Amino acid sequence: MNPPIDMRELVRPVGSEPDPTLPVTDRRLLKALFDTVPDRAVFIDCDLCYRYVNPEFVAFIGRPEEEIIGESVGQLLGEEVLQAYLPILERLKSGGSFNWEGWVDFGRRGRFYAQESITPYRIDGGPILGYIAVARDMTQLKLREQELAEQVVQQQAAQAYHAAVVASALDCIVVIDEEGLVTDFNPAAEAVFGYARDQAIGRCIAELIIPEQYRRAHTEGLASYIRTGNSRVLGRRIELAAIRADGSEIPIELAITEVSLLGKRLFAAHIRDLTESRQARAEIERQREALHQKEKLAALGSLLAGVAHELNNPLSIVLGQAMMLKDKLGGGTVGPEQVADLAQRSGKIEAAANRCARIVRSFLAMARQRKVERRPTALSRVVSEALELLSYSLRSSGIVVETDVRVDLPHVLVDSDQLHQVLVNLIVNANQALEERPAAERKVRISARHDTMAGTLRLDICDNGPGVPHAIRSRIFDPFYTTKSQGAGTGIGLAVSRGLMEANGGTIEVGDSGFASGARFTITLPVGDEEQGAAPQPGGPTEASAAVDVREPVLIVDDEEEIAALLCDLAGDLGYATISAKSGEDAKTKITAQAGRITAILCDIRMPDGDGPSLYDWLTINHPRLADRICFVTGDTLGPAAGRFLARSGCPVIEKPFSPEDIRRVLASLPR
Repeated sequence: MNPPIDMRELVRPVGSEPDPTLPVTDRRLLKALFDTVPDRAVFIDCDLCYRYVNPEFVAFIGRPEEEIIGESVGQLLGEEVLQAYLPILERLKSGGSFNWEGWVDFGRRGRFYAQESITPYRIDGGPILGYIAVARDMTQLKLREQELAEQVVQQQAAQAYHAAVVASALDCIVVIDEEGLVTDFNPAAEAVFGYARDQAIGRCIAELIIPEQYRRAHTEGLASYIRTGNSRVLGRRIELAAIRADGSEIPIELAITEVSLLGKRLFAAHIRDLTESRQARAEIERQREALHQKEKLAALGSLLAGVAHELNNPLSIVLGQAMMLKDKLGGGTVGPEQVADLAQRSGKIEAAANRCARIVRSFLAMARQRKVERRPTALSRVVSEALELLSYSLRSSGIVVETDVRVDLPHVLVDSDQLHQVLVNLIVNANQALEERPAAERKVRISARHDTMAGTLRLDICDNGPGVPHAIRSRIFDPFYTTKSQGAGTGIGLAVSRGLMEANGGTIEVGDSGFASGARFTITLPVGDEEQGAAPQPGGPTEASAAVDVREPVLIVDDEEEIAALLCDLAGDLGYATISAKSGEDAKTKITAQAGRITAILCDIRMPDGDGPSLYDWLTINHPRLADRICFVTGDTLGPAAGRFLARSGCPVIEKPFSPEDIRRVLASLPR
């Protein structure tokens, strides 16, 4: 067995003779061993001076080996490091070795994490001759370990944050991969589409929520994007349809974003169920229309007394003149001297009846529920009709109305019924405002001018009442805001008026009147295309190049015998043969009996024993030619059922009361 190695011989000064008292063997082997280890290895004597250092330690210190050998620990590493080692070396005197791992501060050389082993050196149990210290620098490993630990913590936190955000999101979040397979499906998606997360993960998104008619487009679009990078949907908000687990279809809003995770390309879809929002939108629209109708009914109610008076006056004329005409004719043969008188009385009856008809039509126009139909309209006509409707109320209130609306002004592109409603509302407001002024001083001025540069017409309605204070002018168009006393107003008239004018492409504003006091409401509307002025009204009769054949009879269907007789007389005066029926069932019998000879039908809508809609439906099956040649003559266009039927059928319609010209025009318009 070889004797123990003497470390003192290993670190003997270069050039000196070996100490003959020290048994030394394999010194070169030991040096080669310490010099090749990747750790820092040193031997220090009992005076704590370095006697051997390997290349790793030399590199750590950064000084040549010959400058290190003989230096003390305190000189080389600093007094603080020396003081840290002294307690350790003291403990080693009692035997054993010291192993330690942790952070060490080497002063200006920095802070290092190391595994260190210090072993006292003895020969055969003799006194300590020095200390062998081996240290492994694990700083980079420890830093990387800490970095990885921090990354793990951050990743866990990010995943927890992501899970919390995704799980609590109000919108659906569905993530798919490049194959279109679902990789994530949050609770909101579960609630909307009716699939559990486990059921959705791994399934093809196209089969899961995309309607069958759109699946091919989805598959081709995804494949095209993977291939070319071009997409029409990424980064955009689009609305489309989706299907639920029960097969029902729902409207959704969709936004897709591409994300990258661990080298994989994913597509995150944020989906919002639009079912409730669309229902809410429809409800808002319904409420708005109901509000509109409420305001119209309120206006109609406030006008009812005046209209009753206005109708009673011309009806009195009709009745009185008709009775006098009857008496004149009942006296015997009418002489030449009486013809002029009879013609004059007939003219008065016609004028009074027409006045009644205009008033009724004005009421029907205000009460009718339909979409905006903007057409070129003569402003002077609408103003005249509104003033005629309100004439009794204005006259009984002692209000002087001045108008300056020329008949040669260009037409405005507007829904005439809605403009009529707004004008009536504004004039009624002016009437109510003037109640506070003495009767002799109440004035309303209505004027219009053409702005050729702007392509608009401006209509001003002014009064000399108390006016609208500047402080509330920005609020008077707000819904339910009113300056009237409780019970005198709803607070929605001006709000509805502004909405109607905006729907017609116009505006309505408030300002000071041209009088010493009072308010001015200004309506501005776009000028219409004059060529559209003669456009036929929807559902109304139109001229046609080919008229019905007067040699074949026209069927008149009305349960009112007098109305049926009048229609027969009017059609007969135009050269048509006529047949009358008192109900829809009676009409079917006569149509069948005529074996297809009937050329046209004038029919009422509401009748007992078979109404107009049921007759029309029968014609479409049994006599489709006549279904295209039927016109409805009715006074029930305001009824919702009648309105829906007329919109569905598209048949022409004449409203009662009618004129001979109405009958001539509709018969001429029907196809052969």
